[in-house]
Amino acid sequence: MNAVIRAVLPAYSETEVSGSTKERGLRGKLNKVVLAYSGGLDTSVIVPWLRENYGCDVVCFTADVGQGLKELEGLEKKAKASGASQLVVKDLKEEFVNDYIFPCLRAGAIYERKYLLGTSMARPVIAKAMVDVAKEVGADAVAHGCTGKGNDQVRFELTFFALNPKLNVVAPWREWDIRGREDAIEYAKKHNVPVPVTKKSIYSRDGNLWHLSHEGDILEDPENEPKKDMFMLTVDPEDAPNEPEYVDIGIVSGIPVSVNGKKLSPASLLDHLNQIGGKHGIGRVDMVENRLVGMKSRGVYETPGGTILFAAARELESLTLDRETMQVKDSLALKYAELVYAGRWFDPLRESLDSFMEEISKTTTGSVTLKLYKGSITVTSRKSPYSLYRQDISSFESGDVYDQADAAGFIRLYGLPIRVRAMLDS
Repeated sequence: MNAVIRAVLPAYSETEVSGSTKERGLRGKLNKVVLAYSGGLDTSVIVPWLRENYGCDVVCFTADVGQGLKELEGLEKKAKASGASQLVVKDLKEEFVNDYIFPCLRAGAIYERKYLLGTSMARPVIAKAMVDVAKEVGADAVAHGCTGKGNDQVRFELTFFALNPKLNVVAPWREWDIRGREDAIEYAKKHNVPVPVTKKSIYSRDGNLWHLSHEGDILEDPENEPKKDMFMLTVDPEDAPNEPEYVDIGIVSGIPVSVNGKKLSPASLLDHLNQIGGKHGIGRVDMVENRLVGMKSRGVYETPGGTILFAAARELESLTLDRETMQVKDSLALKYAELVYAGRWFDPLRESLDSFMEEISKTTTGSVTLKLYKGSITVTSRKSPYSLYRQDISSFESGDVYDQADAAGFIRLYGLPIRVRAMLDS
């Protein structure tokens, strides 16, 4: 009987909390909502939509993860013009690089052979900050502008669940009747919301200090080559300098600490390498990937500094990790990447894998010199005080540690299963 009664009641959202029906919005009542805000058309429209549908106060939140100063200009004015009570901006660049990017780098986490997880790593640091802001301003809900087809909705909401499961979550794209840009513009006009006058890009882009992604338009057809003018962080390798540039990366316990002998903060180090790598056309990736929700999507990524760091870290490990450790690390790196891609950053499994990566990387200390030339990276030098490479053992010249005559017995024992099988066949 209770089920029948609920079925005929108005279909208010599950996020509804107690409150006067006079104060209730069209879908229920919330007190205060923290909205992930970019200042674009979608999030500008979400502000009045939240107020109309949940009768709530809206606090806009913007995270600076290195997307560029232009993306942050005039945000407070836009937010308040849309109906928000305030805008909170937090600089998360150092936290983003130190606590999210570098652990993934140390783990060697790459999704489906190519993707260096730029967007995947950024979402949990933003969502974590939103939970903190919600506590600071006394909000009972959080909201995001992710669509129902993408990965980001999962990444945001799993972080919310992990850090504060009591928070209500509102995802307008899964609820409202707006289906495109024209609908959003019409809604904005109806509610006297100033429509952002910035030129609409034909591509869907997401940028931060680690990368810039491109999706949409001609990229939706995997047969189409990206246009030359689409790229923004890297020059075309054909137009890169005709002279190579050498860069030396210093690493301590699997974490980059210096460039060409100069120690830099995590964010400054990555920003510096982005400039160097971009100049030489380093870090372009064009791939078709499997989204978490099941569909395939095609994206083009620019990750100049990150590509340099991955090359350096992997090369240093060739000196410091033994065969068995390297094989286990590589196998776990795949799982690590899958967890990050799927938004499970605060999952105990990811944290446990990170402890393993930290432990085995204690001796991954040293430096690697790379040659950058027209989109390519060549390793020219690597050294470490913990190197397992011994020239006196590896040399073809005779040595005291390794007796070449011992190899005969080793081969006979190592090949015993093969010999037994051959004897059986004969």
